[in-house]
Amino acid sequence: MSEPTEPEAPLVNLANALTMLRLVLVPVFLAFLLVHDGQHTGWRLAAGGVFVVASLTDRFDGQIARSRGLVTRFGMIADPIADKALTGAALVGLSLLGELSWWVTTVIAVRELGVTALRFWVLRHGVIAASRGGKLKTLAQTIAIGFYLLPLTLVAPAALVGHARWWLMAIAVALTLVTGLDYVLRALRLRARGVAAARAVTGT
Repeated sequence: MSEPTEPEAPLVNLANALTMLRLVLVPVFLAFLLVHDGQHTGWRLAAGGVFVVASLTDRFDGQIARSRGLVTRFGMIADPIADKALTGAALVGLSLLGELSWWVTTVIAVRELGVTALRFWVLRHGVIAASRGGKLKTLAQTIAIGFYLLPLTLVAPAALVGHARWWLMAIAVALTLVTGLDYVLRALRLRARGVAAARAVTGT
């Protein structure tokens, strides 16, 4: 007699609501950032505030999901997509304003889109959960973007902050590439196990 399986958490729950809130805040953040070509201090601070709030939802949705047993397959997929949407919007916005090199935005965007594609590629075999390295990468990107969102007219010395945010972004890019390779390897291993299991069941 097989053991009863635990019922899956409901799709509509607080953790998933926070994830969806992060997605909703993405266009709000981008609109605030681009007002007056990013040169209006008030709107710039507003954009930074929205970015901080959206980033905090990433901190709490996963914590709530794990502590309250609200982990769902939807959440495991939607959470990293929401992260990438927020990060991507920030990077594209900063590049449109001429404050961040397009090659940085392109490298990170290609990695993030590639990882998302990998998740869907192996979805039939399982879900690739966020790794510690991936979470560290997200944290590094968030901090670096936060420094870039700071109006340099309000910080002193501006040159020092400018150098600091460049190095922070360099670290974020390095972590982005390293963890991207890790996800590729994990996806290949997961798919290989899934294919092997399917062949064992069918006897082929």
